[in-house]
Amino acid sequence: MSSTNRWAWVEVDLAAIKANVAGLVKQAGSSQLWATVKANGYGHGAVEVARAALNAGASGLCVALADEAHELREAKIAAPILIVSEQPEAAFEQMLHDDVAATVYNEATINNYAAVAKRLGVVGKVHLKVDTGMHRVGAPVDSAIARIEQISALSSLQLDGIYTHFAAADLPSHDETDKQQQRFDGIVAELDRKGLRPKFVHTSNSAALLRNLNSKTDIVRVGIAIYGIAPSNETEDVASRLRPAMSLHARVSHVQRLSAGEGISYGLRTRLEKSANIATLPLGYADGVPRRLWRVGGEVLIGGKRCPIVGVVTMDQMMVNCGDLEVNIGDRAVLLGAQKSESISANEIATRLETIGYEIVCGISARMPRVYVENKA
Repeated sequence: MSSTNRWAWVEVDLAAIKANVAGLVKQAGSSQLWATVKANGYGHGAVEVARAALNAGASGLCVALADEAHELREAKIAAPILIVSEQPEAAFEQMLHDDVAATVYNEATINNYAAVAKRLGVVGKVHLKVDTGMHRVGAPVDSAIARIEQISALSSLQLDGIYTHFAAADLPSHDETDKQQQRFDGIVAELDRKGLRPKFVHTSNSAALLRNLNSKTDIVRVGIAIYGIAPSNETEDVASRLRPAMSLHARVSHVQRLSAGEGISYGLRTRLEKSANIATLPLGYADGVPRRLWRVGGEVLIGGKRCPIVGVVTMDQMMVNCGDLEVNIGDRAVLLGAQKSESISANEIATRLETIGYEIVCGISARMPRVYVENKA
């Protein structure tokens, strides 16, 4: 366990990561599980999460950026890595040296990547991403076969996979996932007829795996679920066995008793209705605590009790109304996680802020020290 001199820190439970991955690998059946560790492992730490996930049975890793892949290679992680979007041409040489699988979908990118690979005298692995309906990135359905044929004709490229990404798998009542699967299946059937089917054909994300929609995928690309967070409020029931890996802690740095009518924090937007013990915690929006969390009913656990955030969250500090609860400097507060019988989840905070749990954990800033623990259930 690492240590920190700061009175605010993140704890990441690697045992929870391993338990989640092991359970998801089992659920994936014959499909490989590739752990998504982009955005510094959704704020949990990419290298540490990658190692834990691979130790628990993950077969590969997914990232968003060439530099994220390079960080894993620099950490001596040799597992297969897929970069899930096209990268600038300036990154191609590094990607090829790192022996990662590149995602491609534009004709020019394919040609340029092939040219760099040829110059280096290597064969670059690529996966074609197909836009079956999300309309973010990917080759259009009607040009996917042409892109596959283009790749297959280039001796310096190896078509390692073809995939798509579901736009609404976390919304069980939405019918778009079935439509996307049907469009993708049509492309795969055509590849089979032409003898061009690659090693990996994959579709499923966390929500699709949790909902058992992964019957036709060689890889499940699992992100949020390995961190113990349901992809959406609508999937909480199928994610109930997951263990949240991140918790956010602070120690009380100041305590004052204020009288009814006193205002708190910038703008004095909050005035106490009755006298109360006010605890200051030494973290704020620069650490990833949203400035407006006070306005939407945000709470903190102190002494196992829920205490409301009071006043605007400032850059480095925030205040909590503890009422008549006895609180002392150095007492532990939990902003995300459990304390005694109470808990606050990422999705609870996200619901208050009208966002998703992903944004909550990814938003915890790099200046917050990460402490890695192994809390066996």
